[in-house]
Amino acid sequence: MELGIYTFAEMSPDPKTGRALGPGQRLRNLMEEIELAEQVGLDVFGVGEHHRPDFAVSAPAVVLANAAARTKRLRLTSAVNVLSSDDPVRVFQEFATLDLLSGGRAEIMAGRGSFIESFPLFGYDLNDYDELFAEKLDLLLKIRESEKVTWKGGHRPAIPGLGVYPRPDRLLPVWVAVGGTPQSVVRAGTLGLPMALAIIGGEPERFAPLVELYRKALHRGGHDPLGVPVSINSHGYIADTSQKAADEAFPPFAEAMTRIGRERGWPPTTRADFDAGRQLRGALFVGSPEQVVEKILFQHELFAHRRFLIQFSVGALPHAGLMRSIELFGTRVAPVLRKALSSPATVASGSQTVQ
Repeated sequence: MELGIYTFAEMSPDPKTGRALGPGQRLRNLMEEIELAEQVGLDVFGVGEHHRPDFAVSAPAVVLANAAARTKRLRLTSAVNVLSSDDPVRVFQEFATLDLLSGGRAEIMAGRGSFIESFPLFGYDLNDYDELFAEKLDLLLKIRESEKVTWKGGHRPAIPGLGVYPRPDRLLPVWVAVGGTPQSVVRAGTLGLPMALAIIGGEPERFAPLVELYRKALHRGGHDPLGVPVSINSHGYIADTSQKAADEAFPPFAEAMTRIGRERGWPPTTRADFDAGRQLRGALFVGSPEQVVEKILFQHELFAHRRFLIQFSVGALPHAGLMRSIELFGTRVAPVLRKALSSPATVASGSQTVQ
């Protein structure tokens, strides 16, 4: 299993002081987090795109290019590119350039977007939300497959047999990020694209039918259901003890989720909600290294996923705490997981049959 981290470079206000880091300091901290992720042996680092005052990254490819210059092995992915409101030509060019600079370590994770700010910012109608993503994903895949592109759609000027450059030295990986919509799951499977499934609330077992649906769509589309990877992307925080992890993570987590919840009609996040999510059958990977190992293995039984990405920075967590979480993930969680998942019994129990 590939193990990694993703972030939006949050700049939420500190629950104690009410102050937030500026974007410059947050991005400098992020570079330190990425460098440490490689040093402790993690596989992937993802950076997401947002266009809000509480997140520092609106241009993932630029941030990842800086990361490429500071690392040698780490895979560098968007998490996500909001493809619906972007231009697939530019997304491909940016990530092809990143791939060439990094020696073949770039990936695109394309999504429809969990926030809406980018749509009016770039002149798109939210009523076209799903249609925009489907059309632009189609164009991105055509650009990936062919140097010369002939394409026509409804939301972007046609391309009459023009070249798109530079070309990477390999087929640029494209993942589809989904949040639980069956239509999105089926689309990813039909196209034979790897799927990143975000599980940030509720019981993980509820998402197992979506992974099964995805693998059935892979099969119907003529793709190997177990040959195309699934990633599980979730929130979490790791400390030396379970209590320390919970006590450090809850205040910034509750502030951030409650603030976003006011925009979306969610109730405030309580400590009881948070602690329920920390249980084995909850969605939060907040605890000691041993608890996080147990939870990842539990979910592997459900999903047989081949990648797991964790978002530590939900809210204004101190940089030192984030760095310690990364260190523990790489030095105490990853080695145990790799050993456990390399055993024939574990691999067999995690396999799934698709009909």
